[in-house]
Amino acid sequence: MLAPAIPEIYEEELHTAVDARTDCLQACRETGPPDLVHLVKQPIKSQTKQKVGVYHHVTGVDASSSASLAAYINTLTYTPGDKSHKVVSGLYCCYNAFSRLDMRVHVTIPGSVESYCIDERGDKRIATEELWLETYLCSVLRAYSYADNGSGDEIRKVPGMRRFNPITSTESEHKFLEAAERLFFNGWQLGSDPEVQVPNLVSNHLASGILKYIHTTGRYASGINLFEKLRTRDPEISSLLATVYINADEEVKAVQLLHEAIQELPMDYSLLTCQADFVNSKGRADLALEVAKRAVVSAPSEFGTWAKLTEIYIGLEEWELALLTLNSCPMFTYQDKDAPRMPEPLRVFLPVMPETVCDEIDNSPDTPDTAELVHPTLRKLHAAAFRGTFAKAYALLTEIAKTIGWDTLLKIRSQVFVMEEEYKSERRVHGPTSGTGGHSANASTTVLRGTPEPRLNGGHGEEDEGSGVEEGSEEDGEADRSGPVAGDASSSMTAVADAGHDQQPLEKPAVTVKSEEVKAGGSEEPADPSHTTFTEFRNKRLCERWLDNLFMVLYEDLRVYTIWRTEMAQYRAQQMQYKKSADEWEILGELADRLHHADEAVEAYQACLMQRFSTKAMRGVLKAYERKGDVRHILGALIRLVTWQYRWYSEFSPELLYTIRRLIEEEGAVKVRSIIQGTSMPQHVQDLTHQYASLCAAFRSSGSDV
Repeated sequence: MLAPAIPEIYEEELHTAVDARTDCLQACRETGPPDLVHLVKQPIKSQTKQKVGVYHHVTGVDASSSASLAAYINTLTYTPGDKSHKVVSGLYCCYNAFSRLDMRVHVTIPGSVESYCIDERGDKRIATEELWLETYLCSVLRAYSYADNGSGDEIRKVPGMRRFNPITSTESEHKFLEAAERLFFNGWQLGSDPEVQVPNLVSNHLASGILKYIHTTGRYASGINLFEKLRTRDPEISSLLATVYINADEEVKAVQLLHEAIQELPMDYSLLTCQADFVNSKGRADLALEVAKRAVVSAPSEFGTWAKLTEIYIGLEEWELALLTLNSCPMFTYQDKDAPRMPEPLRVFLPVMPETVCDEIDNSPDTPDTAELVHPTLRKLHAAAFRGTFAKAYALLTEIAKTIGWDTLLKIRSQVFVMEEEYKSERRVHGPTSGTGGHSANASTTVLRGTPEPRLNGGHGEEDEGSGVEEGSEEDGEADRSGPVAGDASSSMTAVADAGHDQQPLEKPAVTVKSEEVKAGGSEEPADPSHTTFTEFRNKRLCERWLDNLFMVLYEDLRVYTIWRTEMAQYRAQQMQYKKSADEWEILGELADRLHHADEAVEAYQACLMQRFSTKAMRGVLKAYERKGDVRHILGALIRLVTWQYRWYSEFSPELLYTIRRLIEEEGAVKVRSIIQGTSMPQHVQDLTHQYASLCAAFRSSGSDV
């Protein structure tokens, strides 16, 4: 593979970047920050010999020994962009997340190589072979974790970072899987995805990284071989093995394995979730229901089990139970990946390689000088910032809204949850109650039984399923709850669904009652002695605050979307051009994607690309081409995305590699290569995509044989 260019970030004072990394070691939570490479340069001809410090971040470099890291530093000795300075020393820092140590290799040029490690207190330790094994495995996992999916989001987070493919051959694959086998049972120490509350043997960053590698490269036989060996040591690993079998189209073996494993471990939630997911994917949500319920009973504190049960209820069109289940999901504050925290640089040098020059991309830079104005309403769409459990919960809610419509969703919501106005009305009529009576049952047991039972208001608020979110946190996207409730004329935002139709109000969701109001139990008005319970909503539950907020966010998304589609229809009816800036089109495309309007999303993305190149828009268009199976347009989008990635120092994107691999499996390497060669893009740009295709040949992927 062609190595990307070398970015250089200059320090104001020598070694401040290394000191900042040392200070941040205590804050590392999971697999750690990207590797830091720090170089000390001095002028070649100047008499002062004043040294300067430059650095960049990198992932995917072989970190199995000090020699391999020293070899990387040697490749930076002579950079074509700086001929007036020479490198006199270099330091490579690579984080070992198992032992919580920063492995470092110091190279003096010319001179010696010293390797050591730094602990969280900044003290030096000896680097052993076992520590290097752990460091190597962590470096591979970070390469996949920090890789970009093609949209450019990860690349923008850490500018000036080189990304390499850590596994480019069957030999390097063997090395990776051997290290993974040796350290697999320590994988829980690395943490897990944000949707998992407690890391365990099969839900952690190591297991997820192995599955992602297998999915990207299609090396299913290697994955099956690894998990078969690990399964002999612990049957819980059967869920990972079954997942690989399913992905490899070995569904009969997967079913047999799941049957045997669940008999041995009847309450293993990973196995049960895998089985429910497989059965549901075959269109048999009715059969998956009981399995998903058992998974929830097995792991009631995990988001994934509740989300899978919600998904199954949606498939069964059990809308009330779907909302109740969604309301019971445990929500976790999103923890982003460990990111480098560097001091303000003196200056930044971001070179461009001649091989990545492409007029279509370079002539439309996304810089502050050319950034276009975006309407404040589009800037304030909170759903775009959702991550982790909140993003997945919002996707489930939007799926319900897309299927049954906003008005029906609000109606079902008011049937399931206690609304603030009716609660206050009942209190005025009947006064406070001293308890919840004998019908108390929480939403969890309701959705597991499948039929709502009569209960009094307040029980769910007392039990608090653990699904709350810290107030004021960035992830909850909390909307303003102080506005008027639905039904008031002032609260309805006018919009129309299609041109030519009468205007219909998009009803704003009413606010549900807060649990603290129920717990307070006070009332200034006298109670009605003839009533001891709130009869109007004995079958209802309290809506969690975070879900209430999601309804408000969804309302705002739908309001903006409806106005956009209405205006477009009106402009078309009058044969006028509907104008938006490129940034606005990009945001509208994301909005339509969130609301599951695929065609409208593509329309917005294409309008954005007509004004300037956008990786996010191109990625959205690529997904549309994949759904249609349009091979030529898929490859056209891939060429541009691969080139943009190389332009910003990334030779490796698992998502783009996966797309090319699937194309080669379906169409054959010869056809794919011919289509790439037949495009109007420059030859050096085509060669970048050819390198991705050559990886498939190195892994002996199906269809790559010539």
